Amino acid sequence: MAPVKVTKICCIGAGYVGGPTCAVIALKCPHIQVTIVDLNQARIDAWNSPDFSLPIYEPGLEEVVRQARGRNLFFSTDVDKGIREADLIFVSVNTPTKKSGVGAGFSADLTYVESATRRIAAVATSSKIVVEKSTVPCRTAESMRTILEANSKPGTHFDILSNPEFLAEGTAIADLFRPDRVLIGSLQTQEGKDACASLAEVYANWVPRGQILTVGLWSSELSKLAANAMLAQRISSINALSAICEATGANIDEVSHAIGYDSRIGPKFLRASVGFGGSCFQKDILNLVYLSESLHLPQVAAYWRQVVEMNEYQKGRFSKTVVDTLFNTITSKHIAVLGFAFKADTGDTRESAAITLIRDFLSERAYVTIYDPKVDESQIWLDLSEACPGMTLEAIKKQVTIARSALDACKQKEAVVIATEWKEFKEIDWKTVYSQMTKPAFVFDGRLILDAEKLRDIGFTVKVIGRGDRL
Repeated sequence: MAPVKVTKICCIGAGYVGGPTCAVIALKCPHIQVTIVDLNQARIDAWNSPDFSLPIYEPGLEEVVRQARGRNLFFSTDVDKGIREADLIFVSVNTPTKKSGVGAGFSADLTYVESATRRIAAVATSSKIVVEKSTVPCRTAESMRTILEANSKPGTHFDILSNPEFLAEGTAIADLFRPDRVLIGSLQTQEGKDACASLAEVYANWVPRGQILTVGLWSSELSKLAANAMLAQRISSINALSAICEATGANIDEVSHAIGYDSRIGPKFLRASVGFGGSCFQKDILNLVYLSESLHLPQVAAYWRQVVEMNEYQKGRFSKTVVDTLFNTITSKHIAVLGFAFKADTGDTRESAAITLIRDFLSERAYVTIYDPKVDESQIWLDLSEACPGMTLEAIKKQVTIARSALDACKQKEAVVIATEWKEFKEIDWKTVYSQMTKPAFVFDGRLILDAEKLRDIGFTVKVIGRGDRL
């Protein structure tokens, strides 16, 4: 049977992956109707908002949606209609780390994936290509295929593909326009290869054929986990070296620069920081740990677990530096935390290092003022409530204030902590900040973005991650 020509796509899940990915597909494939469906009415309303107040901040996303929405890009809560009409369905739902039961704290919670799969089986009246877009454990596609085949109607056939995303938040649109590669995994049957060719044809509208990689289903699933684990490993490696730099007087920037010149290593992901965050790195490594343990590979599991443990150590080490530098106590002291998103150019706060730092400061009974240019207040309160289960929201609000600007956040504070590398923090009028702070005034740069010498000339005491005090 020849590959199906895809004319209608449905994406189940209007979040950080499904929204941008399918918006770009719609833009690049005007001949394909793309419908993104989600049961969350508020989220769909935001995608459809007349003033384009989208539920996700991502540079370039609004321009893409403006061009395609209403032409061949649609957002709806009518999940069943989207499923029925589509030739190809992306399953792009949340797969958080399990909080209870077997594998709690490590394995992925596939509740939403299973729910979406069962819905497809229940509603579909014609054959479909079902594409696993969510980050999932190896062999999840096998479970999806079992559910679909057990519940399919007579005359309907389902082909399962794995098409993991490799987007970096903050550059997702650029990544989608010019991907390093598009990975499509399929069963190595003729039907599987035909389904793979159908999806490859969609991407070939703008991605060079040589960058569309077709592999086996299980290899595709594992490649996503492996890619994130390798990137996180580099961050934890350079952060481990930053601790040695601080103890010896070496400079982590200089070390990173020197080793990055080695063509075998390269310069990317060698920037020390207070720690990595985001929805993928920690979740995917923990998934890999759980998979390794399930396969009776304890040494492999221990190896990858150490990447996450080093990340937690780095955050705790930075918190301790703040306390130690502020004369061994921050009780009743006022600290400004600049940045709450896990990285610049996104409003995503999942696993953000800032949350851990603020939790530590609150446990020391400090007063914290937060400023972030893109994160909603409601999200900050939600994240802090989850991070501090022993405190009521009312108690948290007695210790935490949210500011409207960086300058406002820094007024009358003993210390400023840089937790996210927003560009605007480099451009703050630090002389004005210094004049309005309690003296001695401290700055803790957890993202290596400030000119420490200039700040010292103004009068600040500056602590930079990965730089020791010794000459």
